[in-house]
Amino acid sequence: MTGEPNFNRIARPYRWLEYLTLGRALERCRSHFLPKLVQRKNALVLGDGDGRFLAALMVANRNLQATAVDSSASMLHLLRKRCGASASDASTRLRTQQANALAFASTGPYDLVATNFFLDCLSQSDLEALILRVVPTLTPGALWLISDFRIPHGPMRLPARIIVRFLYLAFRILTGLHTTRLPDYATSLIRAGLTRIECHHSLAGLLTTELWQLQK
Repeated sequence: MTGEPNFNRIARPYRWLEYLTLGRALERCRSHFLPKLVQRKNALVLGDGDGRFLAALMVANRNLQATAVDSSASMLHLLRKRCGASASDASTRLRTQQANALAFASTGPYDLVATNFFLDCLSQSDLEALILRVVPTLTPGALWLISDFRIPHGPMRLPARIIVRFLYLAFRILTGLHTTRLPDYATSLIRAGLTRIECHHSLAGLLTTELWQLQK
């Protein structure tokens, strides 16, 4: 990605910025399918920010090995600190890479990918490149967890468009993010051989969390 955004400056206040805007809705969205992930063995976690989801996952699944990739050194620092505080053996189960998600060094194969509020930072072309890069590293039957914003149908459609546009503007100011619209990940995942097996919407359809599975 060209002109890569810099999330270092919002790393420490990120949790509180999130709570101030949407309360704990994003946190609940990320963790909704956590019980479905307790049998996974090797996870690739992209752009988990300050690590709240990964820390919870490592506690829920004590046998999980995880690779966390983020372009922000500050976010990775908070992620390692939070995971270490939650799981005493995190140092032996967690690997981190400060890298662009399109250029990280794979330590797969993975049976789980988690992208929580990360795909919305990508352009459509970068999203497609990411999927093409990740899918070959997955085991048959691997799960891909996605939590993200969406534009629902019905009366919430216009408010959702306004909220998403505001959030993109805020992140452009704070981080230099150039993306301005939500990418269509569903079409690209289907083309890559994945099927959506579960889906849960919240905040009147503004948020979605989904489980996709690679065909066996």
